[in-house]
Amino acid sequence: MLYLTLLICFLSSVILTPIIKKFAIRIGATDQPNQRKVHTKVMPRLGGLAIYISSMIGFYILQPDQQYMIPLLAAGTIIVATGFFDDIFEISPKVKLLGQVVAAGIMIHGGVVVHFINLPFDLRLDLGYLSIPITLIWIIGVTNAINLIDGLDGLAAGVSSIVLITISTMAIVNGNAFVMAVGFTVLGSTIGFLVYNFNPAKIFMGDTGSLYLGFIISIISLLGFKNITLFSLLVPVIILGVPISDTLFAIVRRIVKKKPLSAPDKSHLHHCLQRLGFSHKTTVLIIYAMSAIFGLAAVMIESTTLWGSLLIVGILLIFIELVVEVVGLVDSNYRPVLNFFSRVTNARKI
Repeated sequence: MLYLTLLICFLSSVILTPIIKKFAIRIGATDQPNQRKVHTKVMPRLGGLAIYISSMIGFYILQPDQQYMIPLLAAGTIIVATGFFDDIFEISPKVKLLGQVVAAGIMIHGGVVVHFINLPFDLRLDLGYLSIPITLIWIIGVTNAINLIDGLDGLAAGVSSIVLITISTMAIVNGNAFVMAVGFTVLGSTIGFLVYNFNPAKIFMGDTGSLYLGFIISIISLLGFKNITLFSLLVPVIILGVPISDTLFAIVRRIVKKKPLSAPDKSHLHHCLQRLGFSHKTTVLIIYAMSAIFGLAAVMIESTTLWGSLLIVGILLIFIELVVEVVGLVDSNYRPVLNFFSRVTNARKI
């Protein structure tokens, strides 16, 4: 039934997306080209509505555990409404954040909270009063991380699909029926939309889709891996390695350049790759590959020892740093590791 529902969600999204496209054009929910945008023609937004409606069909068929499903339906609808109004009226960042906080609050009230972390050597870290703030920051952070990478045709939808495949597969291994059901339902809906969104895109998902996908991913990653070991808690962080890294370095970049955190720029990972000469489609495929690497690393961490986990995390950190320096994600002059290797190489030549 699970895989049949995935297929139904896929077909529903394929059928609904052209209808949503006409609706977006009719009400003026379009994305205008400008200096910061990659596209050069007016594009309809609201494609996320097709993902949302298709996933609702899947939820109705599977009817996952009501404990979390009812809050998720309410919170997800608030997130979609927030994105919907932003796609039409371009609401302020504060109003968008308010919508996210309300949605996150509903999930926290519904029981989605990380209370403690099991540490190595049979130790346990009780989060106490920090449980709710940390959960809130995680939900809002991941929601906006997916939103921030939505800058190229098929990028956010493709990366989200890879993340959903990873989380859903691990949920099957762990026997987590709720995460499995939600993950595959949204996955089918997202891939159906990707048919129209991959380069050259015919429609954008808009904030309606990127906020919804980010929110769903933030919730199922918490429900799939909460209250377990320290390195298991790192698993969802690693699965989301690309959007989280891009977001963190965007924050660093804006602090260094003394710009507001909400200020838009053209220095995200996909912008940097394009400046290196990669085509639109190749850039997206490179980021897909990076997401797949993070997903594979997360699966390996789940099935290895403590020392194995440390080794994988160390390799990933070096990989991230090298990518950041090569593409100039912080600044074109930020190259400490590459400069160190260059000095060592030159010293050996002497």
